[in-house]
Amino acid sequence: MSATKTKVQSIIDENAVAVFSKSYCPHCKAAKQLLSESGAKFYAVELDQVDDGSAIQSTLGDLTGQTTVPNIFIAQKHIGGNSDLQASKGQLKNLLKEAGAI
Repeated sequence: MSATKTKVQSIIDENAVAVFSKSYCPHCKAAKQLLSESGAKFYAVELDQVDDGSAIQSTLGDLTGQTTVPNIFIAQKHIGGNSDLQASKGQLKNLLKEAGAI
């Protein structure tokens, strides 16, 4: 397993909610805002601000089939992007509670 894949997997495993994001991305901002408004504690990795951001994004593509950001995991389960998160708004509180994120 590559170092990047190990790093990505440990971020997903060690955080109830992990958001792989880019600081300038409006979809990422909307997803993080919804999580914040839901009271979630989440770990965000801003891929445009870390040295291995493109390697992480590529690894996420291999893992999930999704190459866009935000790339969101709740309780180690891939949720998808912002539109997926917004669509699951009705169940979000329950998902976050089950994950121990709120």
